[in-house]
Amino acid sequence: MRSPVPRGRIREVRFASGLDRSELVVVDHRDLTGPNEVLLIEPDQPVLAADRVRHLHEPVLLLAHPSREALRRAVAAVEIVVDPEPPVLDFTVDPPPGGVQYGDDNVLKRLSIDKGDVETALAGAARIVEGEYRTGAQEHVYLENQGMVAWEEGDVLVVKGSLQCPYYVLKALGHALGRGPDRVRVVQAPTGGGFGGKEEYPSLVALHAALLARKAGRPVKLVYERGEDMEATTKRHPSLVRHRTGVDVEGRLLAQDIEVVLDGGAYVTLSPVVLSRAIIHAAGPYACDHVRIRGRAVFTNSPPYGAFRGFGAPQTIFANERHMDVVAAAVDLDPIELRRRNLIENGQSTATGQVIDDGTDRTALLDRAVELSGWHEKKAAHAELARRHPWRRRGMGLACFHHGAGFTGSGEVVLASRVDVAGLADGRIEVRSGNIEMGQGTLTVFTQIASEASGLAPSAIALAEPDTARVPNSGPTVASRTVMVVGRLIERAIEDLKARLGLPPDAGGDRFAEAIRAAHAERGEAPVGTATYQPPPGVEWDETTYRGDAYAAYAWAVYVAEVEVDLRTYTTRVVDFVALQEVGKVLNETLARGQIQGGVVQGIGWALMEDVVLEDGAMANAQLTNYIIPTSDDVPPIRVTFEETPYAHGARGAKGLGELPIDGPAPAVVNAVARATGTRPTTVPLTPERLMERLEEGRADVA
Repeated sequence: MRSPVPRGRIREVRFASGLDRSELVVVDHRDLTGPNEVLLIEPDQPVLAADRVRHLHEPVLLLAHPSREALRRAVAAVEIVVDPEPPVLDFTVDPPPGGVQYGDDNVLKRLSIDKGDVETALAGAARIVEGEYRTGAQEHVYLENQGMVAWEEGDVLVVKGSLQCPYYVLKALGHALGRGPDRVRVVQAPTGGGFGGKEEYPSLVALHAALLARKAGRPVKLVYERGEDMEATTKRHPSLVRHRTGVDVEGRLLAQDIEVVLDGGAYVTLSPVVLSRAIIHAAGPYACDHVRIRGRAVFTNSPPYGAFRGFGAPQTIFANERHMDVVAAAVDLDPIELRRRNLIENGQSTATGQVIDDGTDRTALLDRAVELSGWHEKKAAHAELARRHPWRRRGMGLACFHHGAGFTGSGEVVLASRVDVAGLADGRIEVRSGNIEMGQGTLTVFTQIASEASGLAPSAIALAEPDTARVPNSGPTVASRTVMVVGRLIERAIEDLKARLGLPPDAGGDRFAEAIRAAHAERGEAPVGTATYQPPPGVEWDETTYRGDAYAAYAWAVYVAEVEVDLRTYTTRVVDFVALQEVGKVLNETLARGQIQGGVVQGIGWALMEDVVLEDGAMANAQLTNYIIPTSDDVPPIRVTFEETPYAHGARGAKGLGELPIDGPAPAVVNAVARATGTRPTTVPLTPERLMERLEEGRADVA
């Protein structure tokens, strides 16, 4: 039972007089045995609202019944009565009187990056170009909805469900229920997609299922229907990004002055770290000696925004890459040439002062992507089409970008992730990791890494079910870290197991298996090798000043989109797409290619059609009939190419991959629309209605 308004005080919960409550289980905030807090960065979000609500659809009351039909009747017979208060729904303006509900100004988090002297550099610039860019929310649309089953085994509470981070859920359950880790167990069920939507939100679903199961004294299944899932769960943070860029007479960047504002929604959730990644990527993969970035995440009375693939980087990369095309037009340079003159080279530093020296030739990546796309050959054909056809227009657009792999700064050190590898009685090995499979290929790649590191056949590799009673905390399955960071831990844990068995590092195959069987026979238990995260040498990060090595490694990419715009209907169709990336060593090309193609499709959806319509701060179009995602008919040929520069501290030389492909499609597509139509779009999704407005504005300017 959820709040009917975006902000207000709960007056009462009314039960209809004819409601039969004999078999109904009812839970509210008073049933918690610990603090009424969902444990995340800040414990500001209640498990169940007690006296006030801060967003539409906020959970207030839980009901359970053995019969689904009886439960539906019970829900209809209960009313949450709230005295409404004026909500704050616009994150881009200062809150009105009475609207401050968090701190002094509704700002959840402020972060800054400073490099050089921006004002002096701007004063000496040949040209200063300004721009303002907006991105909307995005729904995850994972394959299956949020869902949990909870039950008790003796004095141990067990929760099993669709989730990305078992240990996040474990900590949240222990905190709110006042239980130690030995009395809580979390098991990941096979999960049909997450994209970040099953990173932090499952903690709330797990707590609700657990509270009902404890009070009912029997197992409880809690599975959201699609509409409820879309209305109530987290989305990608909407953003507003402002750029003020100074360039010299040759188009080289002299100064970048960037402001980033994110809508955090009603509670903190993960907004501070989303903002962190957003500002670190805001200046793009370019060399600039003078950079100033100011970022803030703002409280509103919308349902909380949270983790989503890319984690803040897609918002600021869209703004930066769209702005680079605007700068190119302002200084009368081809957008390719502007980027070529400014792409960071080995030995130069990022906005945080991190010196890049990974051996990747970013200019070569740009040139190769342009060549593969047929950019120059198609330019004349597009001009000819515009001359001879009254309503068809085609254009090309590109985006150069990077994505940091792993947790930001000292995050991986704080996580202290661990992996165990146990030898089994039959000579096989079992990899014990808290990282999960959700369609991205973890099971396959972990098996491949373990097989290559051990010399055993893939059939001799077992992967333990992600169950907090059996596997150590390997960190969350997020942040493009699974293969690079956790895969490397698997390699090191196998090395440790070999050392414990008295074997040299290169021992493998039959010799390794025989040693495992002998150890079992001698000890009567499984020998176990273990590895805990250790940072690569020379990585230094200052969390206070935001200076230093933000990430141990970056992946680099250039994406090129070709679009066709229908001037009668204002619809845009992507007709060709080139995705070129350097991600270290590619371990499994089939899975890697699938990750890139899936990310591109998701990015095209965000760029053109996935429009979250908000009413009272919440999603009004929470149905897959009117929240439009790409179908197979909307997907162009996606031509994926990899360049490889192996990373010494990643598993088999791999770097992060999973988030990179969501970063580049939106700016590449919108830049292509701009070239096709001669307009200057600044917002995604660029729906037909928004494109029509841009075209009409252009016609009015001409008139």
